[in-house]
Amino acid sequence: MNSKLIFFILSILIISCKNREDLTEIGVKVSDNFDQYITILGIAQDGGYPHINNTGEFEGIKKSKFEKELVVSLGIIDQQKKKKFLIEATPDLPEQLAMLDAEYLHHEKIIDGIFLTHAHIGHYTGLMYFGREAMGSKDINVFAMPKMKSFLENNGPWSQLVSLQNIKINSLENEIPVTITENIEITPFLVPHRDEFSETVGYKIIGKRKSALFIPDINKWSLWNKNIVDEIKKVDYAFIDATFFKDGEIPRPMSEVPHPFIQETIELFKNELKEVKSRIIFIHFNHSNPLIHKNHKKRKLLEKKGYQFANTGDMFEL
Repeated sequence: MNSKLIFFILSILIISCKNREDLTEIGVKVSDNFDQYITILGIAQDGGYPHINNTGEFEGIKKSKFEKELVVSLGIIDQQKKKKFLIEATPDLPEQLAMLDAEYLHHEKIIDGIFLTHAHIGHYTGLMYFGREAMGSKDINVFAMPKMKSFLENNGPWSQLVSLQNIKINSLENEIPVTITENIEITPFLVPHRDEFSETVGYKIIGKRKSALFIPDINKWSLWNKNIVDEIKKVDYAFIDATFFKDGEIPRPMSEVPHPFIQETIELFKNELKEVKSRIIFIHFNHSNPLIHKNHKKRKLLEKKGYQFANTGDMFEL
C-alpha cells in the first residue's frame, strides 16, 4: 500500500478517536462508547417547563420560541448487564421510560428499579402510572429511605400500589451502598430540605471508571454537614441543584422554597480551578430561572468559566 495512503488513513483514525474522546468528556451521546453510563431524562424543577399559570410559556412552546423540558430524572444504564434504572419517578415518567426503551436499552422489563430522593411532587408522583388505572405493573422495584417508604405504604393512593404489588419497596439506609449491577453501586446520603412527608437524599453513583453526585434539592449548602466543594472534588460529575439563579426571582418569599441560588454556588467555587468547576452540571431548573434556556448570555458566560448545564439526552460514562 502507498505510504502516503497509509499516513492518510492513520491520520483520519487518530482525528476520529480524538473527537470521540472530546465528546465523552462533555457528556454527549456516543452510546457505543460506553458500557455503563448516566443519561439525562429531564432537567426542570417539579412543575416542569412550561409551568402552570404561565400561559406565555405554553404559547412560546407552540410557536417554537422555547423548548419543552421534562422534570428532572437520571437514567442509569449497564449495557453489559442489560439493566436500566431511574433516579426519580416524575410526572413525566411514561415519556422518560419510553425514551430509555427506544434510545438506550430495550428489554422485556420496563425498568429494573427506581430510586427516589424525597416526597415532593416532581420526584415520586410518577409511580401512579404503575397502578391499575394505567400499566397495572407487577413488582416494580422502588428504592426508598425509611420515612419515604412509610409515606408510600400508609397514604393513598400510593398504598394501593403496595397492596396490589404494583411496586415493591426496597429499604435504603443513609450512607449504605446498594449494588445494582456488578459494575455500578448507588449510595444515598441525607441532605437538609423541606421534609414535610419524608427525608431527602442525594445519591453517589459509582461505576467502574467514573463517579457522580446527584443532589437535585437541598435548602442551602451551608446547612449540609458536608462541604460541597470537597465533595465535588471527589467525583467526576456533580449534578446539583440549580432551581433558582438569584434571589427575588419569583413573586413570593423565596424563604418558602429554599434552594442554593446558582449565584451562591458559583461564589463558593470562584477560587477553584476550571477543572473543578467543569465537574458541576447544573440541573433542576425552575421555569423562572433564565439559565434553563441554552442560549441565555449569562449561561454562556458561566460555560466559558467551565460550568456545565444538563441537557436532556446528554450521556456521562460510569
